Amino acid sequence: MASRAPVATGRLMLGVRKWYYNMCGFNKLGLMRDDTIYEDSDVKEALRRLPENVGNDRVFRIKRALDLSMKQQILPKDQWTKYEEDVNYLTPYLEEVIRERKEREEWMKK
Repeated sequence: MASRAPVATGRLMLGVRKWYYNMCGFNKLGLMRDDTIYEDSDVKEALRRLPENVGNDRVFRIKRALDLSMKQQILPKDQWTKYEEDVNYLTPYLEEVIRERKEREEWMKK
């Protein structure tokens, strides 16, 4: 019985993650999780490093979300970003930028 607990806990946590993802509301505007990250200097550098097509898709999603927000509307349910479709497209670039910044700071201390 103890061996089944992690599986049940994993499924429960997945259910909670999906519920929370849908409650956040950004998916109803067609946004992805990485579209909602606050743009500081590290994020701006990561955005600069994105491939052009990924950056253009991001700009489209943000403009569409702003338009919907101004109209106080949401997308039809079939166009919402689903939990399974949400890809962390910016996170790898952001992690690399942060790692490089920390490395540069360490180098400057020496």
